[in-house]
Amino acid sequence: MSYTALFLRFLRFGVMAFGGPVAQIAMIRRELVDEERWISSARFNRLLAVLQVLPGPEAHELCVHLGVRAKGRIGGVLAGLGFMLPGFVLMLALAWLYTRLRIEQTVLGAVFLGVQAAVLAVVIRAVHRIGEHILHDLWLWAVAGLSAAASLAGVTFWIVLPAAGAAYALASAGRYGLAAAIIMVAGAAGAALAMGSDVPAAAAAIAKTAPPTSMELFWTGLKGGLLTFGGAYTAIPFVRNDSAGRGWMTDAQFLDGLALSGILPAPLVIFATFVGWVCGGPAGALAITAGMFLPAFAFSIVLYERLEELAEHKRLQSFLGGVAAGVVGIIAVTVLDLARTLIARTPGIGVSLVIFAVALAIMYRWKSKLSTPAVLALGALVGGAAFR
Repeated sequence: MSYTALFLRFLRFGVMAFGGPVAQIAMIRRELVDEERWISSARFNRLLAVLQVLPGPEAHELCVHLGVRAKGRIGGVLAGLGFMLPGFVLMLALAWLYTRLRIEQTVLGAVFLGVQAAVLAVVIRAVHRIGEHILHDLWLWAVAGLSAAASLAGVTFWIVLPAAGAAYALASAGRYGLAAAIIMVAGAAGAALAMGSDVPAAAAAIAKTAPPTSMELFWTGLKGGLLTFGGAYTAIPFVRNDSAGRGWMTDAQFLDGLALSGILPAPLVIFATFVGWVCGGPAGALAITAGMFLPAFAFSIVLYERLEELAEHKRLQSFLGGVAAGVVGIIAVTVLDLARTLIARTPGIGVSLVIFAVALAIMYRWKSKLSTPAVLALGALVGGAAFR
């Protein structure tokens, strides 16, 4: 297979990548494992188990790994680019259109209000699903709860997540005293940092309204890419903290970006492209997308020969399991923040609650790759009729 043929093969996968990671992985498995035998089914399963432990969108990392297997590291880059390119181009077009249309006080604004209520239901279902895979013992539940409490108290995730990983690794090894000490030290460090970051109000206002540089947006995407454990939805709190949290965009715009990413043939983390465009135009979109996808390329290309060995590294897995549990706690708090924002700006909260409840019921009852687009379409229809 030539480099061009390899790129086009994975570009076709990207064009057909609707329905989220489960549908994307099933499509790749059917064609490259079951039909063409690029890799044995047993090795595919082991590889997938490793990629689910590592941060990043599993389907994209899988494409990069298979590309390396077929044509070396250049092949890995081409396979990854081919898979992400259709969704990236479509999101660029949607973001460009979004920033040029009048949204507020229009039917389009009413449509997006309805969609935002449905997006919350989609995210809550995703958090539950992620939690089911990650929180499989009481210690992990405790780590998630403590991480959520720390996040509510304003402790930065740079303290929360390393402490979550270390505490769980120690507790799972029976070293409960050291685990408790780690938690207490992290709590004290978080409190001290919060007390020491008393910035004057004027300086804080200037910082919040200053437009981001491309390097800042790249760093935002890189943080999201490095901390995407258990599913693309876990990137939400880190990207939102840097974008809406700094005043670069509103929570409403952030929810709109999540909604648009749910209907595209791409990993959900493509919402970062929308965030980058709204915050920093075309250069910002390229920068944040590069940061978000860089770890997904790097893990599969740099660690190609050693990926399966990571599955046998119990201490590393325990640490990453604790970090993943901490991410679940943080994203739960982020969902509450987004819900409060939506409630504050919705003219008819009763309608939003109905959209949310019906969308949530559909997400739980209808296990199909069409469920997310269906509930987003429902939210758009009801919102457009009720809020205009």
